[in-house]
Amino acid sequence: MYPTLLLLHSFARWAVLILIVYSIYRAAAGLISNRPFAKTDNAFRHWTATAAHIQLMIGMLLYTQSPLVSSFWHHYRTAFHDLNLTFYGLIHSALMLAAIVLLTIGSAMAKRKPTDVEKFRTMLVWFSVALLIIFIAIPWPFSPLSGRPYLRTF
Repeated sequence: MYPTLLLLHSFARWAVLILIVYSIYRAAAGLISNRPFAKTDNAFRHWTATAAHIQLMIGMLLYTQSPLVSSFWHHYRTAFHDLNLTFYGLIHSALMLAAIVLLTIGSAMAKRKPTDVEKFRTMLVWFSVALLIIFIAIPWPFSPLSGRPYLRTF
């Protein structure tokens, strides 16, 4: 089950990133052009949050199955000296959870704003902050915290 979850989590990250970036683009474009908040904008707001929640659920399942996380928690006093173990045991999950919480709050707030400008602005700010945190927390191949390939294959 672990390899399948890891593969799914790796591929789903791209869907989440594409949706967040495109939602931010739509929010910025809508704000700049002062256009109405359309059904399409609302759909991307909703599907971005939904995809992020699905990715979070996959990540939580992966967290319970991961040998790295298990090693971190069984040897946490010495594991803090290993950045790779600390990254997966604590940093990655905490940052991603924070990012999804911010994304969820932003989505809920944007949905309830009375004006189109406020909807776009709220979405732009909250989704952008969430994206920044996500970029920090992803184990990119060039990351100083822990590097993984762009796409995992097993």
